Amino acid sequence: AWTGEIHGRVICDVCGDSGIGPEDHVLEGAEVAVLCITKSGEVLNYQAFTNSKGIYTVAETMPESNKWDACLARSIDSFHEHCTRKGDGKSGIKFNYNLPSGHSHTVRPFLYQPTNVPSYC
Repeated sequence: AWTGEIHGRVICDVCGDSGIGPEDHVLEGAEVAVLCITKSGEVLNYQAFTNSKGIYTVAETMPESNKWDACLARSIDSFHEHCTRKGDGKSGIKFNYNLPSGHSHTVRPFLYQPTNVPSYC
């Protein structure tokens, strides 16, 4: 059997500078969708929510002949009262999944920005 894992983080980019700094914080409970296409052409949809560290994880064990070929990860909602606007403007991150069994692929963080940037930024 083959096991694949995808994980990433969702962060509130408080100053809206598209970087992660000490003023930024993780978003717990943010929703992420991951769509994967297997080597056999089957489309698999996953839904994940971030934990208290802002990390989401999608993992699957399947026959080697049916492992993921390519995946698309996209943020759905931050579920945060003040940090709701997608910061990077991209709807998703597409990548080929060519890692061997038991290895994980890390997706760059999804950034959300507050509607009003704090004055200290």
